[in-house]
Amino acid sequence: MMLKALFLTMLTLALVKSQDTEETITYTQCTDGYEWDPVRQQCKDIDECDIVPDACKGGMKCVNHYGGYLCLPKTAQIIVNNEQPQQETPAAEGAGAAANAAATSSTGTGGVAATGVAASGVVPGGGFVASAAAEVQTGRNNFVTRRNPADPQRIPINPSHRIQCATGYEQSEHNVCQDIDECTAGTHNCRADQVCINLRGSFACQCPPGYQKRGEQCVDINECDASNQCAQQCYNILGSFICQCNQGYELSSDRLNCEDIDECRTSSYLCQYQCVNEPGKFSCMCPQGYQVVRGRTCQDINECETTNECREDEMCWNYHGGFRCYPRNPCQDPYVLTSENRCVCPVSNAMCREIPQSIVYKYMSIRSDRSVPSDIFQIQATTIYANTINTFRIKSGNENGEFYLRQTSPVSAMLVLVKSLSGPREYIVDLEMVTVNSIGTFRTSSVLRLTIIVGPFSF
Repeated sequence: MMLKALFLTMLTLALVKSQDTEETITYTQCTDGYEWDPVRQQCKDIDECDIVPDACKGGMKCVNHYGGYLCLPKTAQIIVNNEQPQQETPAAEGAGAAANAAATSSTGTGGVAATGVAASGVVPGGGFVASAAAEVQTGRNNFVTRRNPADPQRIPINPSHRIQCATGYEQSEHNVCQDIDECTAGTHNCRADQVCINLRGSFACQCPPGYQKRGEQCVDINECDASNQCAQQCYNILGSFICQCNQGYELSSDRLNCEDIDECRTSSYLCQYQCVNEPGKFSCMCPQGYQVVRGRTCQDINECETTNECREDEMCWNYHGGFRCYPRNPCQDPYVLTSENRCVCPVSNAMCREIPQSIVYKYMSIRSDRSVPSDIFQIQATTIYANTINTFRIKSGNENGEFYLRQTSPVSAMLVLVKSLSGPREYIVDLEMVTVNSIGTFRTSSVLRLTIIVGPFSF
């Protein structure tokens, strides 16, 4: 019975000891200057000299240190001593400590003394590790002796236990504390008009571009008043601004400046004669003898009603684009002037028997390149005799066949333009009407001398 009781007692103690051992296991995170090595299952030093660009200034060289780094003269030589430190810094004492290094030079001895303390601090997540104090000593001839600290406390991996992480961190699948992205998770408290920016262990609320924070709200910056970059017109919109140009200009490729629009190149129908581009607009010009009307079209100037150079014995005749002076008495011997523009050959004069009885002078103007065929002038008998027949013909001035005379009634005919004419040019066409009686005992004729002036343009 005594042996049985002793066996039960020893078994109970062993179970209690086993349970105590499992419950005392704690899990921690590496301090600043160290990172977790999943292969060795312990914290390892971070080589800042390798990852921090241009860590030391002033011609100093970077020497990696456990938990930090040192900046030493380039002539310093380093001797590593693997001796264990005299004491370790408890995790609680190392919380929040920043890495620091000091180097002093003593004149006369040529020696440099430098001491460095490895960084230790709060583990993100509330866990701590003990970081050993490491000394770096330099003596004569710039030789540096560095003592290695004891390996940081190992963090055992046990998936069945959870580690305690600081606010803003959470346990990962490798039993380390990792940052929580509150912006992605949607656990931030930024306003709807703010942008969430994730930080290490926290987050920040910022205003989007084009807005600035006033109190707790993000308000639109009025860019047009603050820093107007537009060349002409600036319009503020939510969070930004846009530039627009005045009429006759268009935005350039930088969307800020304005470039003149050459309207004359965009269309050939803006002006009747000539388009002239101007900054922000265009204007129309007309040739000599014309004036601009309604901004775009050209209208003939009637010089005969304004100013002309015709003498008193001349009459002014206006045509499209100019004017001409003709004699007020166009009659030539043996004709005499009986009325305005009408010359009659007296019957008593023997010379008048073989020539037209009368000549009437008429003038007309037409535009250049007029469409054909086109009726342009009508001739009609002024005196009608009984039992007579009238015939009409072009007596002269139609050598190139530009005209055709079509009889429209027994006493009238129409002059037709059958070929397009280009000016400036003057044509003199004699239109003759021959009158005979029905028995052929009487014959007479009269001529209408038509002067046609073709203008230089089609308007």
